[in-house]
Amino acid sequence: MIKKFLVLLGVIVFSMSVVSASTGITYDFKDGIYHIIIPPSEKIEFVSTEKLTTNADVHKMTGAVLTVNAGFFDPKNQKTISFVYNDGLLLESPIENENLVFNETIMENWDKVGNRTEFRITQQDGKIVYDIVPHNERYNGKLIASAQAGPMLLPDLRLEEEFFIVKNEEGRVTRESASVLHKTARTLIGLKGKNVHIFIVTTEHPMTIFEARELCEAYGLEKAMAFDGGSSTSVDFKNELHVTSVGIKTDDTGRRLKSFLIVKEK
Repeated sequence: MIKKFLVLLGVIVFSMSVVSASTGITYDFKDGIYHIIIPPSEKIEFVSTEKLTTNADVHKMTGAVLTVNAGFFDPKNQKTISFVYNDGLLLESPIENENLVFNETIMENWDKVGNRTEFRITQQDGKIVYDIVPHNERYNGKLIASAQAGPMLLPDLRLEEEFFIVKNEEGRVTRESASVLHKTARTLIGLKGKNVHIFIVTTEHPMTIFEARELCEAYGLEKAMAFDGGSSTSVDFKNELHVTSVGIKTDDTGRRLKSFLIVKEK
């Protein structure tokens, strides 16, 4: 059940660019990376599911033209690790996840975990405003929607501040989360001007989080963050595109997930 309220034909082995006249969304594919641009004329929403569901299934259930994986979740109990809001309502709260609440290490560092970066949509003076900020940062106007994940990539990389890595006194990393130091598939979202940019970094071109930051910098993004990545990386666009982190396959359904960014046709 959605809590709010098909496939690529053939294997792509070349650079391509597609413009959707019906939505204004554009995307291109090069070197194993999808670059999606969402103009301000489109309405971005977030949805979550009671039980873990694939990106493709949510795409069909919501009638979306674009569906992308969003926040972190716990596959053991199917509960969220990220705050998710839509239509001004709280959809998912990690405080309700007992695997976090009873984890002594997490609770000792809750000021970092609970304040991980989010993609935020607010309404200010009648205008929709996108932002990428720590969860606890105050905002003006009215909260419309948000999805938390992290880490922040731009303007600052906040690995230690968001408890994605821990270093000892000698500066050696003793703890790592979300494979930030390893090459893997990534889902990235950022802002440039009035447009929202999404990068789906597939297993054809896996990246560390530092390389992901460099990618966002190369495209001139002003702010950027990571959504859940690795095996969670997924995107569906209309009935043309279905991609998961295990590759581009017509028979691949992808990992079951918890929360999603969607854009519906007007």
